Amino acid sequence: MIQNEELKNRLISRIDLSKDLSDEDLNGVITSMVMEEYEHRPVSLKEKMKISRDLFHSIRGLDILQEILEREEITEIMVNGYDRIFIEKKGKLFRYQGQFSSEEKLMDVIQSIAARANKRVNEASPILDTRLKDGSRVNIVLGPVAINGPVVTIRKFPERSITMETLISLESITREAAQFLHQLVENGYNIFISGGTGSGKTTFLNALSDFIPADERIITIEDSAELRIRHISNLVSLECRQANTEGENAVTIRDLIRTSLRMRPDRIVVGEVRGAEALDMLQAMNTGHDGSLSTGHGNSPRDMLSRLEVMTLMAGEDLPMAAVRSQIASALDILVHLGRLKDGSRKVLNISQVKGVEQGEIRLGTLFEYDSSDPPGLRRTGEDLTIRKGAMG
Repeated sequence: MIQNEELKNRLISRIDLSKDLSDEDLNGVITSMVMEEYEHRPVSLKEKMKISRDLFHSIRGLDILQEILEREEITEIMVNGYDRIFIEKKGKLFRYQGQFSSEEKLMDVIQSIAARANKRVNEASPILDTRLKDGSRVNIVLGPVAINGPVVTIRKFPERSITMETLISLESITREAAQFLHQLVENGYNIFISGGTGSGKTTFLNALSDFIPADERIITIEDSAELRIRHISNLVSLECRQANTEGENAVTIRDLIRTSLRMRPDRIVVGEVRGAEALDMLQAMNTGHDGSLSTGHGNSPRDMLSRLEVMTLMAGEDLPMAAVRSQIASALDILVHLGRLKDGSRKVLNISQVKGVEQGEIRLGTLFEYDSSDPPGLRRTGEDLTIRKGAMG
């Protein structure tokens, strides 16, 4: 950013008189002013262009966040107050060498983000989930909830969709396992992806969706639209809506799953289940929508099943545990579990088949499992599918 605050304020003051300028014209005015100011100073052309760009971002963009967002290698941005910014690169966290000029400037950027999404965030409603124009997911928390200053967390998504081929090249999954999953998706297996925060569930779901036959009708349901399914022409994307400041007019994941059943879907793709909507998702999978996909937070395949049990009970339908487990076992065919290793890499750690209920417990059969021995990798266990669908049967 511009180091000379006096110069910066002077430039902003002059440019504010031209608010009706287009972005292109404003860029021209800023560039001319900066070149004039630094004409007789030992400043390189590259530095002058950076000053011009920073000043433009300060007025029309997202200030220092803009230059971070433009760096493709950065996948997450964490703003902990105006003077502490952290970034994630290749799965590792670093302190960013830069900051907002003041808390007021950070608040200006926050209000700009909220306004672009036609939303509000303030002391009365201090939490906001939204997204940027490029699809990046944004979470904002203000005081009095955030004690040490405004907090902004941005999850970036690559401009180019990450395909299964990309994941193979990154050694996140083996080609054998990818081809196996390709067959499962094509032949209508219901697949659930589990993993911890930042393990790559949405990315993997997007890559897996590429295997859905292009002639099917697909309904996607998300809390915040992130999936990029481009090869399906008969695609309907639904996004839930938060309640307004009066706590009214919310549209939940449960509402969207229920209405999607009346839209004649071949498959339903639910971005993530976090609560009572798990019951609706399971019922959708159990009512003829073979090949449906979803994700959820879990530390292992077994832990994910336990969490699904709890989420299903949250629906308040007073179901006995035996019925809940029967619903899960009949709905889900395959569990794919992801994890992030200590080196920051994201891997498929386990692919299991849900084999039904035995003696009151859901039985899992491990088909692929990650082996950390030398050489590390995802290996087939030798166990085969016991349920076959579509052409695989």
